[in-house]
Amino acid sequence: MSLWFSENYADGVVFSIKVNKQLASVKSEFQQIDVYDSDDLGRILVIDDYLMLTEKDEFIYHEMLVHVPMAVHPKVEQILVIGAGDGGIVRELTRYDYVKKIDLVEIDEMVIKVCREFFPQIASKFDDARVNIHIQDGLEYVKYCHNQYDLIIVDSTDPVGPGEALFTEDFYRNCYKALKDNGIMVNQHESPFYPIDVAGMKKAHKKIYRVFDISEVYQAHIPTYASGHWLFGFASKKYHPTRDFNADRWNSLGIKTKYYNTDLHIGAFALPNYVKELLKEAENEV
Repeated sequence: MSLWFSENYADGVVFSIKVNKQLASVKSEFQQIDVYDSDDLGRILVIDDYLMLTEKDEFIYHEMLVHVPMAVHPKVEQILVIGAGDGGIVRELTRYDYVKKIDLVEIDEMVIKVCREFFPQIASKFDDARVNIHIQDGLEYVKYCHNQYDLIIVDSTDPVGPGEALFTEDFYRNCYKALKDNGIMVNQHESPFYPIDVAGMKKAHKKIYRVFDISEVYQAHIPTYASGHWLFGFASKKYHPTRDFNADRWNSLGIKTKYYNTDLHIGAFALPNYVKELLKEAENEV
């Protein structure tokens, strides 16, 4: 008898992965955390029945959340990461020698513990001296931050359960306040394809657009995320993601990536018409 993990994308659409066995099943104070092993995608992290990452393609998501803003801002030294208990964002950020401090705020300590044990290659940099782990609600943490960070990365789950608070206008306004005058915020922006994801995407975009001086959206192809077409938000007080982008400066760092490159950086902001229309609908509601 075969064992399959399945996630519902829509009423009539299910995405399934054949798995060999379940490696972990933990009920934390906040959510259900499961880890599966598969032949095709490696180990798989699932939270509340939503696929969070697979070993096969996690690098796409993490590289696009980190290297896009890092290639725009000329000198990111102080960073706040909200969510990201799997460690992938921290892993990518620690590749920059000039980064001085990374505050990671994760509401669920169990996510970190599970990922340390079952995804050691992803959670490999939690012990970097520059990383400070805060087990706390990101919404509460950021309330008390003022003019403190060059970059905020919001690596939230979908806007349900513990992740729902990270899609509110109050949260985005507090992020704006927590950034320095030239600060950047990036976030996972949901998918533009299936109706439930579109609703979350438009809701987030409308609120960020209302709060930030510059609010743009970029995209990546992530095979195991809903529809494979995933969006990210780029919000900034000063820097535009393509006009202020310095390809030569980033390339001079010599960082070896598997997905991100400086040609792709420009192309990621070239959105399909149907996505542009959805974003414009959200902006017109502001």
